[in-house]
Amino acid sequence: MVEKKDLRVLTIDDSRTMQGMLRKALEGAGYDVIQGGDGVEGLDVLKEAEPPPKVIITDINMPRMDGFEVIEAVRKLDRFKHLPIIVLTTESDPEKKAKARAAGATGWIVKPFSPDSLVAAIRRVTA
Repeated sequence: MVEKKDLRVLTIDDSRTMQGMLRKALEGAGYDVIQGGDGVEGLDVLKEAEPPPKVIITDINMPRMDGFEVIEAVRKLDRFKHLPIIVLTTESDPEKKAKARAAGATGWIVKPFSPDSLVAAIRRVTA
C-alpha cells in the first residue's frame, strides 16, 4: 500500500481560489500537491514533475487549453497514458461527461466538492 504522503497529485485549475481549496483539502489529507494555472501550464508541470503525480485533477473550462484538450494531450504521452485523470468542474452535462470519458477521463466530480468525496475519488482511481 502506498503511503498518502508519497502520493503526488497535480491539480489544474485557472481559479486561484479553487487551487487554494484543492491544496488545503489534499495536503490536509496527506497528499503532495503540485499545481498548474491552466491546461498549458498544467502539462508543463506534469512533464517536469519528479516524482511524477499519481493522479491529475483538472477543470474543464480554462483559457489557452481546456480540460478536454488536457486529457487528450496527457493520453498522447506514453509515460502518462494510463495516469488517472479526475475532472473537477461546475459542469454536470451528461454530454460533457461522455466527451471527457471518451477523451480518457477516469472520473468526474461536480463543484462545489467536499474534501472527503475528492479524497475518496483519488483513493478509488489510485487503488
